[in-house]
Amino acid sequence: MLSHQLQSAIKNLETIINLTQQDIDDIKQARHDALFERMKTKEEFILTFETKKSLIDNEIAKLIENSPSVGLAELLSEEQHLLLEEFKSNLSELKNVNKRLARMVLSVSEFYNSLLSKMLPTEMQGYKSVRSKTGGFMELRA
Repeated sequence: MLSHQLQSAIKNLETIINLTQQDIDDIKQARHDALFERMKTKEEFILTFETKKSLIDNEIAKLIENSPSVGLAELLSEEQHLLLEEFKSNLSELKNVNKRLARMVLSVSEFYNSLLSKMLPTEMQGYKSVRSKTGGFMELRA
């Protein structure tokens, strides 16, 4: 059962990694519609992964509970050890891909925020941003 759960989670992780890579490619090409269309699918895969991860945790906990005097390394088969290594490797890859995506999203966000601030300047009044009385380059004159 543990082997099956691990294989399923690995496939799920690979799909999430591929979707995230597509997100990166779409940001580079400014295809934001494709990125937003894929968001719901990606969220569903993430929820499914979380469920599978919980099942894996429960299976490992059962193994340890049934044989408390035996170490986990001895309880798992060779196949399960290999699957856990692949699982760990995929998690690491997902972390790296997510870091790249986060950097790109932050850069795009900063660009749009700075552009907006130049077009419509704001001033801080306490903790609140208020449009400035003096306009930017979009100033209207009578």
